[in-house]
Amino acid sequence: MDAVEVRAAVCREFGQPLSVETILLSAPKADEVQVDIEVCSICHSDIMAIDGHWNVALPGVFGHEAVGHISAVGEKVSGLSVGDRVVLSLIRFCGRCYYCQSGDLSFCETTFEIAMQSPLSLPDGTPLLQGLKVAAFADKAVVHESQCIRVDNDVSGDVACTLSCGVMTGMGAATRTAPVSAGASVVVVGAGGVGVNCIQGAVLAGAHPVIALDVLDEKLDMARQFGASHTFNAKTDTEELEAQVKALTQGRGADLVFVSVGASAAIESAVDLVRNGGKVIVAGIPGHSEVVQFAARIFGGRGVSVLGSKMGSARPQVDVPRLVELYRANKLELDALISQHYPLTDINQALDAARSGSSLKNIIVCGDGP
Repeated sequence: MDAVEVRAAVCREFGQPLSVETILLSAPKADEVQVDIEVCSICHSDIMAIDGHWNVALPGVFGHEAVGHISAVGEKVSGLSVGDRVVLSLIRFCGRCYYCQSGDLSFCETTFEIAMQSPLSLPDGTPLLQGLKVAAFADKAVVHESQCIRVDNDVSGDVACTLSCGVMTGMGAATRTAPVSAGASVVVVGAGGVGVNCIQGAVLAGAHPVIALDVLDEKLDMARQFGASHTFNAKTDTEELEAQVKALTQGRGADLVFVSVGASAAIESAVDLVRNGGKVIVAGIPGHSEVVQFAARIFGGRGVSVLGSKMGSARPQVDVPRLVELYRANKLELDALISQHYPLTDINQALDAARSGSSLKNIIVCGDGP
């Protein structure tokens, strides 16, 4: 099978509009699959990369929260067939290395052929970065078989694509990385796509209070919709904000503070909101040059733990079906995540809306759509 022409949104320069153009997509190799993309939601990670906050090479194609149907499989692929509807994950894993055997799939040590030679190129042969290991701002994508998780046709594309990253990251940070216990007091800094799912995970675990902070009042309205018991604008004076959190937590501070935004200042302020002996869980990824600074005594003096949570310690093949069942049981709100739909040709408008913070999940309709 030869390379095929595919329409994709190409990033040629950081911080500049993407150009929707025809590129070449190589045929899937032995352990790879080709997926016809149905829809792809915009994740803040895509924006961070497109705007130049991460150390990536251009030109490239981004987009990773996607769902579609398999249209071709490599000869060594097992458990997946042409026609299967799948959620695509940026977590690519071998299942055999130290990290995979430890359950930390996102740190898989294996070097995959698809990572060494991108399946994407411009018509003149120039290689294109496969952004976030998926490159789903396109009508088709080629990924490693481990990145595909089957999902039933009765789950809407809008819901299915959100499970790929934001929902899994937020829920996983709360229920797996932390984990939240019943009765724990929780603060969530940032009420975006990851933050509202940290909130949902904390509520499902039985936490109270669940306090949401954000700089936008409309995001705080959303936080309450997803289960936050209390909300405060993060622009509030630091001492006043600390006092408000302590007033809700018997004067101690929160047991757990989740930072869902990629901002070093948010991480630094979180240690003032957590109780002695509490945990700060960082689920957001700042730009590669950002530095965090706080007093060293928070560790030995206050006994505070700062934990990183990459992708919510996700295990996609386990997590996606579990999240679907929670959604079907009306224990997980996913429909309210969806803000607007845009055709691929309007992707720059969708990205600008996401940058403004006025929406949670903007959906890019690819190919023939859902």
